[in-house]
Amino acid sequence: MAANGARGEVVALLAGAERRLCLTLGALAEIETGLGLEGLSDLAKRMRALSALDLMTVLAALLRGGGDRALADELDRAGVDPREAAEAVAKAFAAAAG
Repeated sequence: MAANGARGEVVALLAGAERRLCLTLGALAEIETGLGLEGLSDLAKRMRALSALDLMTVLAALLRGGGDRALADELDRAGVDPREAAEAVAKAFAAAAG
């Protein structure tokens, strides 16, 4: 699976398969809403100490941004390793930062 680096996409191994993630504007809005945040400064603070539920919220939004709605919608039953999830989220945010 290839990722479009110019778009900020990354590929990560989740639930035994390569998945595409991307921090799109829509994903960012979904994250802010899902975490009850008021803006990007709140997001930066919250990302330093995510709960498991926060991590799932962020990961689902990034998966949708990358076009993987199926896994995003089934994330609570998908058997995603927490370390893989955290690494995938970090990788997606790093790619978006340039």
